[in-house]
Order: sequence, then C-alpha cells, then structure tokens
Amino acid sequence: MIGRRDFITLLGGVAAWPLVARAQQGDRMRRIGVLIGYDEDNPLVKTWVSAFTQALADLGWIDGRNVRMDLRWAGGDINRIRTLAQELVCRQPDIILGACPDCRSGWR
Repeated sequence: MIGRRDFITLLGGVAAWPLVARAQQGDRMRRIGVLIGYDEDNPLVKTWVSAFTQALADLGWIDGRNVRMDLRWAGGDINRIRTLAQELVCRQPDIILGACPDCRSGWR
C-alpha cells in the first residue's frame, strides 16, 4: 500500500509540473500518460486516480479541457505493461506517471 508521505510527495511533484508547463508554453492541450500495473477495478487505485485528477483540477487542469489523461491498466501482466508503456511513449505525452505493484510494499 502506498504510504501517505509517498503519496503527498508524488502529488507535490505533479502539482508543480503544471505551473512550470504553464509558464513555458501557451494554450496547447497537455498530455499525461498514466501507466497503472493494477486492474481497473482496484479500489485503492481508483482512489489514487480520483485524488490525482482532483488535485490537477484544483490547479486549473481539467481533463478534456486543457489536459488529456491517457490511462492504461495492465492488471499485473508484465508483458501488457511493456506494450502499454510503448503505446504511451508513442503518444508523446508531456509526462508519464507509473504505478505498479511491488511484492514487498504494495506500491513502488
């Protein structure tokens, strides 16, 4: 399971990215690639995605308006993770986030 400190650190880093990006370029649509190693119906991950989306919205980044989030769910399948990672890279996002299971801690 992801620790509170790790989650806050992640959100803090991601929260700073839009401010830097906004200062660098005009009104073009930003792209965020999100590669998740879990199943789409995992309640913990749903909570994480919801919190991430809300944090971006609080900063003025609305999915479909000025940012597009490309979510990919691998369901723990390492081959699928590789395929989805290549797909996201081909989409040329501004940033790619990854959240994959780790046997020792649950999140890494």
